[in-house]
Amino acid sequence: MIEFFMPMKKVPTTTHQQKQINVQMTIKTGKPHFYEPADLQAARSKLMAHLGQHVPNEKYKKAVRLTTKWCFPVTGKHSDGEYKTTKPDTDNLQKLLKDCMTDLGYWVDDALVASEITEKFWAKIPGIYIRIEEL
Repeated sequence: MIEFFMPMKKVPTTTHQQKQINVQMTIKTGKPHFYEPADLQAARSKLMAHLGQHVPNEKYKKAVRLTTKWCFPVTGKHSDGEYKTTKPDTDNLQKLLKDCMTDLGYWVDDALVASEITEKFWAKIPGIYIRIEEL
């Protein structure tokens, strides 16, 4: 099992779904070309830098439970520890996070994540809490 907290002044909210497509027309055929806009590249880089400090010595090869707690800076009338019920959606946040974890070698394949517990909170100390445990 590994467990850690990545404090971040600004938690990345750019989602994997924000990839763009560009059809480059050639004489033969139009080929779709996927690319990441600058904000998605920045979010990926930030996550990779933070996650890179916690890569396990060996990749997980069996089923795991991934627990994440996304802690966003307290704003307005919200209080520390209150659930965040506004965008971004948790499923969109998780996709980029898991892709980065896969690229860094946390596990053989993110399909091994057989159980996920994901929560969003308003927090005095913003960041992302992560726990991975074999099932």
